[in-house]
Formats: sequence, C-alpha cells, structure tokens
Amino acid sequence: MKKIIYFSLFISASILTSCADSKGGQQAQAMGPKPFPVLEVPTKTVTGYTSFPTSIEGVVNSEVRTKVSGYITDVLVDAGEEVEKGQLLFKLETESLSGDAEAARANVNAAKVEVEKLKPLVEKDIISNVQLETAKAQLAQAKANYNSISANINYANIKSPVDGYVGSINFRNGALVSPGDPTPLTTVSQTDEVYAFFSMNEKDYLNFIQGAPGSTMNERIANFPPVSLILANGEEYSYKGKIQTVSGQIDPSTGTVTFRAKFPNPNQLLSNGNSGQIRIPQTYKDVVVVPEISSYEQQGRTYVYKVQGDTIAISNPITETARVNNLIVVESGIKEGDLIVAKGVGQLRNNTPIKPQKIPFDSIANSINKVFK
Repeated sequence: MKKIIYFSLFISASILTSCADSKGGQQAQAMGPKPFPVLEVPTKTVTGYTSFPTSIEGVVNSEVRTKVSGYITDVLVDAGEEVEKGQLLFKLETESLSGDAEAARANVNAAKVEVEKLKPLVEKDIISNVQLETAKAQLAQAKANYNSISANINYANIKSPVDGYVGSINFRNGALVSPGDPTPLTTVSQTDEVYAFFSMNEKDYLNFIQGAPGSTMNERIANFPPVSLILANGEEYSYKGKIQTVSGQIDPSTGTVTFRAKFPNPNQLLSNGNSGQIRIPQTYKDVVVVPEISSYEQQGRTYVYKVQGDTIAISNPITETARVNNLIVVESGIKEGDLIVAKGVGQLRNNTPIKPQKIPFDSIANSINKVFK
C-alpha cells in the first residue's frame, strides 16, 4: 500500500514539474532577448600622460668645501638662508696658522736685511755677485712661504661661491674638516629656476623621440611638449616645464636615457633634493576609441561585443594602441560608426541575441571621467 502511495506522489510531482518547466519556458520565450545599452563607436582626440620619477636640483648647485684643514670655530649661516656671493659662511681655527705667518714674516725681514747688507759689498767688489743673487733667491723663497701661509689663513674664512640658498649644514662648531672630506660643508643653490632629472627606458625613449617633429635631435627637443610636475604630496605644480637636454646615450648599468627639464620657481616652493613625477602628454588625434567598461580580456587579447544585424552580440577582437583615462585607443578591429555593447559585457556570450538600446557615447564617457576633446 505504501509503495502505491509513493508511486502516486512521484507521478504527481513529475506532472507538476513538467507543467512548471513548460510554463517557465513559455514565459522565457515570451520575454525574448534582454535589453542592453549600445553605443556608436566615435573618433576623438585624446590626451594621455606617461609618468617618470624625477629629482629636483637648483640650476646652480655649488658645493662648499674647505681648501685647508682645521677645526670649525664659527657657523655663520643656517639651512635655507639666502646668501650672496662672497658672504662669509664658516670660519676655521687659525691660531697655528697665525703663528706660522709671524715666523714666515720674520724670515722675510731677515732675508731683506741680508740682501741690503750684501749690496754695497758687491759694489765694492768685496764679495762676488753670486752671494747677492743667492740672498735674493732666499728672500723670494721667504716671501713665497709667507704668501702661502697668508692664503691659507684667508682660506680659513669660507665664503659662498654663488648667490643662492644654503642647504643642509653638514658640520658644526668643533668639527675637524679637510679638503679630502667626501661630504661638503654645505651646498648653495640658485633655485629661481630648477632642473628636473628623469630617465626613460630604451623603448619609451625611442617612442618619444620618434614621435617628436623634426629631422635633427635639436629640432625634436625644441618641439617636445611642455611637461607637468606632480609633487610628492600628489598635487600638480602650478608651472609647466620644458625639456632642454637628452643624454642621447643609454646607461649600460640601467638601460635608461637621462632627460633634463627646467621649471620656473618664483615662489621658492621647490628646493634642492625634492622628488616627484614628471608627466609627459601624448596626444592621439582623430582616433577610434571605446570605453574600457565596454571591453573584456581573454587569453591576453581585448574584445568588445559588436552588434551584428541589430540583434546579435558578436565577440569581436580589437588591437589597442594605448589606454587613456579609461578609454581604449583602438588600432584595428572596429571602425567609426560600428555599434558595440556599452555595458554589461560580462553577462554576454558570443552570438547572444540582444535588444539594443542606443545611448550617447558621452553618457558613458562622462561617467568614467575621461579627458578628451
């Protein structure tokens, strides 16, 4: 009896499931293809940026070093202070030099006396002229020794070699310094204008140089676009810079080429040793573009869903030139005027029937904050 009841329940459930499936299929068939937003592929002029780490230096960046050994007795400036050429920065101990100078001056006086004593004796043929010339040579040597010691005393007063701003003070009172020290006493920099140094690898260098108008390197450098500087806090510096020099040689140890750009610095915001990012603009004129949101990647290739016959979404590979602010610059695969699925590509498969709903390109472009003209 139980078997009969179970069998009856199974048959009833099967009939109900079959009816439900049939009804669901009819409803799905009645619903038809799902609606998807589509857009018409445009051509636009877009500008992207390539960034490179940079270091900042003053246009004039002069290290201050001592020419004589000695102990520092006075530090007369502080870091960041503006100084003039010839202004006294450091003083070294000169007591021992002063003693040597007095002794040297005494030797000069003694040599002068000897010369004056011998002159009349030579005139009277009492002694030979050779003795007088020897005395004169000793006088000259004594003067040279005195002048050398005097110069060293003067070198103990260390002055600024240029107008500019003082960098870090690396030695303080009591420190023993010498001409052979690897670290300078300080650095004085002129920062009304600054240099920004950055490097490119060989591939980026060749692409950049070949993309610049001109038949010679000087012409290409003259035609380089202005560059931007992104500061360490992420803010863009308010002045544009100009690339002035390119090393032209690949550093064998790093595989890079060095560039130098110059920026104005009237408010002294930039100082020697600052870091940041150089941004170089790259403009693509009248190129086919699609939003990144309208694409997907598979096995290293980029695809979009192209609308075929107004109802079928076809998976279509594209070749991209670059990506600029959430836009893909397309080299080949689609052309201006083609319809592609704008959003929801993750829900599609190749040859999926859809119900296209055309939307303006700018409605997608503005939503992802692109830069285009």
